[in-house]
Amino acid sequence: MDRSFETVALNKEDLMVEDISIIGIKDMQTKELETTQTVDSDGDGIMDQLLFQPEITANSENRYAVVIIQPNQQLEVEDYCYSRFVPERTDDYAWENNKVAFRVFGPTAQKMKEEAIPGGTLSSGVDAWLKRVSHPIINNWYKKEIETEGTYHEDTGEGLDNFHVGISRGVGGLAIKKNNTYYFSKNYTKWKTITTGPIRTSFYLEYKDWDADGTAIKESKIISLDYGNNLSKFETTIIGSDIIAAGLTLHKKDGIVTTNMEKGWISYWQHHENSELGMAIVANPSSFSDYEKYDVEAKDLSNLYAHLKVSENKIIYYAGFGWKESGQFKNRKEWETYLGVFAKKIITPLEVEVQSAY
Repeated sequence: MDRSFETVALNKEDLMVEDISIIGIKDMQTKELETTQTVDSDGDGIMDQLLFQPEITANSENRYAVVIIQPNQQLEVEDYCYSRFVPERTDDYAWENNKVAFRVFGPTAQKMKEEAIPGGTLSSGVDAWLKRVSHPIINNWYKKEIETEGTYHEDTGEGLDNFHVGISRGVGGLAIKKNNTYYFSKNYTKWKTITTGPIRTSFYLEYKDWDADGTAIKESKIISLDYGNNLSKFETTIIGSDIIAAGLTLHKKDGIVTTNMEKGWISYWQHHENSELGMAIVANPSSFSDYEKYDVEAKDLSNLYAHLKVSENKIIYYAGFGWKESGQFKNRKEWETYLGVFAKKIITPLEVEVQSAY
């Protein structure tokens, strides 16, 4: 199949260069420079990784040249993949690309909720912001909510936040099952932005150690979202359990559950306000143990869970959504077709070979 919106990450060592900031990637056929992004992946202040997204037709290969570029050759591209800490709205952390947007909640929001101060939120679930435009909306929406008479709960052309997360898992929040009950952390306690740019945003979250029916759990993660993708990547470090549950809220419980663990995904498609919404968990099929539609009376505790196997305290999965009003998916069939393609790309990633010109 044709391949697009897959990010190739080249390390400085792969490219055999000292300063990756002056490096460009040129398509050998079109002679055009590709959009690239440099990343300081280890936080030492030196860019050590170069990202780009090739377009490759089915059963073919492309060749690219690593070239030195001058400042005036740098492509001017908007940072579609953006994330930041939001102190003006307690302490949200929000992220987005040209397709979707999300947020999670921090310790100040938790403290406010526990002390019954208005505006607090106690949740480690992942909130979805339903955007219908490709340009960044995070800063606009917070400004609209905080500094004007408007609100991001109303759609004035860019989309809106009408997704209820509560204490549910939202879109991809983590839980651990013990004795038929699901346990999960409270709000994140530490954050660090790793990168933003035209191709990827990524950041680190850490949680206070939490209890799962007498078992101490340590949890941290790096979340990333690439250009053109509807699903964020969750690279989670978990100590205390060899199985985790990645969840999708069931909201009014009137949606359709579809699963394909052999290909590596579970989906929940539901009516949402005056539209429709699909949510999914995708992982390598080798990580899947099973799944459960957990339906209980308690508010916000009903979720569709993917049970995933932890290996050496690590688990990687993807979680995201597609909103019908965005124009990206007309129906459940289109959403599930997208999941099948997305999952296949995870199982069979692009093969990248770096050759020396000398």
